[in-house]
This record gives sequence, structure tokens and C-alpha cells, in this order.
Amino acid sequence: MLRSPFFYFILLLFLFSCKEKKVLNTNTETIRKKALSLRNQGVENYNKQNFNTAFYQYHKSKLLFETIKDSANIGYVLIQIAAIQQFNGDYYGGKETATEALSYVKKKSVYTASINNLLGVADKELSLYNDAIFYYKEAVKDYVTPIEKLYPLNNIAAVYIQQKKYNNAITLLESLLSNQLLKEKVHANKRSLVTDNLGYAYFKNGMDQKGFLLMNEAFQIRTEIKDTYGSIESYLHLADYYAKKDIQKSDENALAAYDIATKLNSVDERLEALQILISNDHSPQNSKYVQKYFTLNDSIIKVRNNFKNKFAKIKYDAKKEKDENAKLRLEKAENQLSLQRAQYLRIVSAIIFFFLVVLIVIVIRYYKNKNRAIEFKTSYITEARIAKKIHDELANDVFHVIAFAESQSLSKESTKENLLQKLDDIYGRVRGISRENNKIDTGVNFTSSIKEMLSTYNTNERNIIVTNLETINWEAINDTKKITISRILQELMVNMKKHSQASIVGIKFENNEKSISIHYTDNGKGFEKASTAKNGLQNMEHRIQAVKGFIDFETEPDKGFKANLSIPK
Repeated sequence: MLRSPFFYFILLLFLFSCKEKKVLNTNTETIRKKALSLRNQGVENYNKQNFNTAFYQYHKSKLLFETIKDSANIGYVLIQIAAIQQFNGDYYGGKETATEALSYVKKKSVYTASINNLLGVADKELSLYNDAIFYYKEAVKDYVTPIEKLYPLNNIAAVYIQQKKYNNAITLLESLLSNQLLKEKVHANKRSLVTDNLGYAYFKNGMDQKGFLLMNEAFQIRTEIKDTYGSIESYLHLADYYAKKDIQKSDENALAAYDIATKLNSVDERLEALQILISNDHSPQNSKYVQKYFTLNDSIIKVRNNFKNKFAKIKYDAKKEKDENAKLRLEKAENQLSLQRAQYLRIVSAIIFFFLVVLIVIVIRYYKNKNRAIEFKTSYITEARIAKKIHDELANDVFHVIAFAESQSLSKESTKENLLQKLDDIYGRVRGISRENNKIDTGVNFTSSIKEMLSTYNTNERNIIVTNLETINWEAINDTKKITISRILQELMVNMKKHSQASIVGIKFENNEKSISIHYTDNGKGFEKASTAKNGLQNMEHRIQAVKGFIDFETEPDKGFKANLSIPK
């Protein structure tokens, strides 16, 4: 098995001490000291493979570093926790923790390289080979020296072999082996790692002899430098090589790998060795290896599940403690602020209430003033119209009558009759003006007064047709609106009489749920512009606006005149 030696990256991290920020107060310094103590205890237990204890200490230190916002130490501790999770087979949990660590490491460094390498290892073990290669390449970018870059590049080659892309693996490993630094004695373990993987890639690609020579060379180097852990890989590769050539030698190498892996408690390599032994031995006696394999595999699953459960419980307990402390602080703060909040609420409520009252008063006054202005304007227009009518229709006639009386002898009977006739005509017009502007009966006789007013405009040449007047419940309509309706109808009649020369006039009433609609139409001559009946039309508009109704006019030359008005009930 080409296991990625990601533990080397974790060991490198121990060389980098976390930069400590200048403390601002005694409490922060106390928390920092406690957090650093827990972190260092976690490192010590990690090196002793006391992973339960190390995980707990790392997690406790992380919570303390969070309170003082020490991002560098948080990132470091999360990397350590992710490594523990992966070592115990929790690759999904390790990916989650490593991803969280990335958010605390802003600059490209050994930290980001280690995180990306951890993510690559996790995806490789989960058979997500393309993702694993992506993260290994990111790790290569984050390292500075060629020796540092060697490990993730070697891991990429290992994934290529898993994908059976042997040519890609060979090309990459040959380029690594050409580095002159690997010839130095201090880097012998790295040279053996690359040489062994290159030989294995040659072997898997069909070049058995060339592959065997390189694998054997790597084994010799590991034996010389006493790289016990690395020798496990050499034995496994050689066992695989001899599996189809010499079963006895294959078994010998597999058993050697099994023995060393057992001493070093490397369970994955033990399982791989047992797989080779089982595949080599097809006799009935191989049941002992099968039994060992299943027993060991079940034990690994159980142990790793226990680790996951313990890690989850540690996280849960820490989170629970943190939440409880936060809850207590929150309750204390809420108790301190409750009275002040209540006081602020009362002040705000009083201000809002005050402004609402002021706003309501302003709105009421605005609409009162608006209606008063409309009423004043309507009254002014009506008075101006009456004054103009008196001046235009009566003043000249009265002056002529006075002049006639002064210039003519009143002793003559014919002169008296002529004078009386002129006075009677003037009197009749005065009564007409009075009738147009007199008080309107808004009581039970309202419909009768409307009919009577409209009938005065009914002549032999003109027919006034009124429909649905009695269908409306006039008692439910207030007096102001009744007066408005009566005045508008009267002004429509006056406008018609003066300008329309209509022979047929129709007035239709409609009773809706929320309003009263009146539709006026005549067959008069109409007009292009409203200049002819400007005052009358404007007066009608002002009247109906005063009661919040609306009116619109439709007219064209020689096409009559229409008016549609609506007044809310």
C-alpha cells in the first residue's frame, strides 16, 4: 500500500512556534498561558500516540484561543486535531476540521501546505483521486524548497499508481529522483521513498526487472539507515512482486511486513500483508490468515468507531460548557440591561405617540383647510357668477327702464303698460336668479324639488328625461351632498340652456354600494374648448371636490355634451 506519509508534515509544524500577540490585560495573559499549556500537553500526548488525551487537550486549548482571538494557534490546533482524526480513520471528520483550519490561516505557509496535504490524504483514502491530486498540488504551491515539495509530489505519484496511470507516475518520480539533493546522506529516507515508488510503478507497468532492481535498492537503503517504518512498504511491494513468481518469497516478505506493522501498531499495513498472504495461499490451511484478517478488521472498525464517538463526546461536552458559560454571561447582561431597556422603550413609545398625535392633528387640519378652501372658492365663484348675471342681465335693463320713465309721459296709458311690462320682465328674471340660488329642501321633498327644478327647463322645443331618481335612498345621504347634487344639476341645466341648444336631455341616476353616480347627456352642439362654459364647468368641479367626489366631461363640436359624476355615500 502506498500510504501517504502525512505525519511528516505534522512533525514539521512542531518547529514553528505560534506568534504570541502582546497582551492587553492580566486576564488575557492568564487565558493565553492556560491555552498554551494545554496545547503543549496535547503535542506531548500526540507524540506518545495518546490520541484521546491529545484530542481533548487540543480542543480545550482551541476554545481558549478563540476567546482571545489567536488565529495562528487556532489554525495550528485544528491541523493537529484533523491529523488525529485521520490517523484513526475518521477521514470525513478530518476533512471538516482541516477545512475549518483554512479559515484561520490567511497567508500561504507551512500551515496551508499541511492543511492541503491533509485534505489530499483524506480524499485519497476515500478514493476521491482527482480531488486528492488537486489538494496535493495546492500543497506543492505552498511549500518553498524542493525538498518540502517532494512529499506532496510523491503523494501525487502514489495516486497515479492507484489510478493505474503508471506512465504519469513514472515521469513524475523520475523527475524527483533526478534532484541532486537526494544523493545527500541526510535525505536518504526521502531517496528510498521515491526509489521504492518508482520501482513499484515500473513493475505495475510491466517492466518487472527494472522495477525489482529499484525496489531492492530502496530496501537496501532503508535497511542501512534503519528506516523500520519505511521497510514495511518495501516488504509489501516485494511481496506483490513475488506473488506471481515465487509464492514462498512473497509470503516471506508479507510476513515480514506483518510482523513489523504489528510491532509499530500500523494496522492498515497489517491488513494489506494479510491480504497478500490470503491471495497467495489457496490451501485449506489459509483459514488462519482469513480469520486473522476479519478479526483485525473488525477490531479496527470497533476502535475507530470508539475514537469517533469519544471525539464527538469531547466536542459535545466542550460545546455544552461553552454554551452554558455564554448563556450565563448573556443572562447577566440581560438582567443589567432590562431596566434600561424598559426605560428606553417607554421613552420611545412616548415619542412615537407624541408624533402620531401631531401627525393626526396635522392631517385633520390639512383636510379641513383644504375643504374650507374648496368651499370658499366655490362660494366665491357662485357669488361672482350671480354678480355678473345681475350686472349683465338686469343692470342695463333697469337703467333703460329708469331712462324710459324719465323720458316718457307716464300719463299715457300705453306708456304705463309698456313700463309695467318692462318691470314685470325684470321681476321675472330676478325670481329666476333667486330660484337658482335659493335654499334647497333636503328633507322628504328633496326628489320633488329636484323634479320641479328640472321641469322649469322643460319646453315645447326641449325634453328633459330623468330616470331612477326615486330608486335612491336619499334619506341616507347627508344634506351637504344633496345640496351639491342639486347645484350641479342646476348648473348643468343653465349651461345647457345657454350654450347647448339641445332638444333632448337625459339624466340617469345609479345607486352603487359605496357611491351615487349621475350620467348627464344632451344632443346639443357641444364645443371644442371649455371656454364657452368655463365658469360653470369649473364651479361644478369645485363643488364635487368639496364632497370628495369626481366629475368628468365629454364633448366635441356637433356631438353633444356628456358629464359623468360620482359622489361617495
